[in-house]
Amino acid sequence: MKISRRRLARQAAVQALYQWQMNPGHCAEIELQFTSDPERLQGADVAFFKSLWQGVCAAISELDPAIAEEVQDRRWADEVSEVERAILRLAACELRDYPQTPYRVIINEAIELDKDFGGEQGHRFVNAVLDKLAQRWRSAEMLQAGR
Repeated sequence: MKISRRRLARQAAVQALYQWQMNPGHCAEIELQFTSDPERLQGADVAFFKSLWQGVCAAISELDPAIAEEVQDRRWADEVSEVERAILRLAACELRDYPQTPYRVIINEAIELDKDFGGEQGHRFVNAVLDKLAQRWRSAEMLQAGR
């Protein structure tokens, strides 16, 4: 099965976020590392990667508290794995700032990313948190979809 250009961009954005979380630096430097290495974004929608990356970087101080509010069973700051943290940050940014992408697509993509990179049952946690954020930020869309 061929992976979509957008999924490849999301994968790269999760990897960039993970790198930033492990070795905090300037967002522009990490973006340059990814965009200047042809293998890192091979086949990906580069414009979408840049948009996602810049969006998360600009909004991290707003996204983290919103996500932390929806994490019920553990502490966001020290009990959520770095992979799940990166995926949640990316998907939260998309849910909040990319209304043109249906919320179900964003949540499904995040679940698939977690299945690829996260812990064995991490996708369930990611799904639960993102569902709550979608209810907050996409309630009208969810009503229209019959949820």
